[in-house]
Amino acid sequence: MNDAAVRIGRRVLVTGMAGSGKSTFSRSLAARTGLPAIHLDLHFWRPGWVAPSEREWRDQQSGLLAGDAWIADGNYHETLDLRLERADTIVFLDLPARVCLWGVLRRRWRYRGGQHADGVHDRITWSFLTYIVRFRRRTGPAVRWCIAEHGGHAVLVEITSRRQVRHWLAQLHRAGSPSSGGMAKES
Repeated sequence: MNDAAVRIGRRVLVTGMAGSGKSTFSRSLAARTGLPAIHLDLHFWRPGWVAPSEREWRDQQSGLLAGDAWIADGNYHETLDLRLERADTIVFLDLPARVCLWGVLRRRWRYRGGQHADGVHDRITWSFLTYIVRFRRRTGPAVRWCIAEHGGHAVLVEITSRRQVRHWLAQLHRAGSPSSGGMAKES
């Protein structure tokens, strides 16, 4: 990241490891820009932690992303291509595993039992924790490939620390909002 003014578009994808702060980042970004936030976790899970079929999930996301302005946060790598193709800005929160593990544990403590402020519950299992620890080595390369394959047209912002998150959001606040036209392009 550099100190140039930040530019974001009107369709922002926020992705990254579990516990990286995607929802918190999206809420902050929405507050600064006025863009509506779409928290994919709220739309994915059915009662009883039942997942939709891939076709149902793709169709539902297509509807959610049909608008001209949004901030969509979440992972769901099997449908990442849908979001990448519509996004004009991609924010990849690529924080270290220890930071993300702490984020998950802190969220679990804060919301007493893992419920996010937006109503979604964490299911902390051994496989979930293992996924976090192995994300950069196993899942990260696939995410980067998918970004290159389906999101090459978009501005990519990679953030690797909480300090960079704060800096980027503060820089965005100084630059203005997408509707004000006061933003320069991120390089």
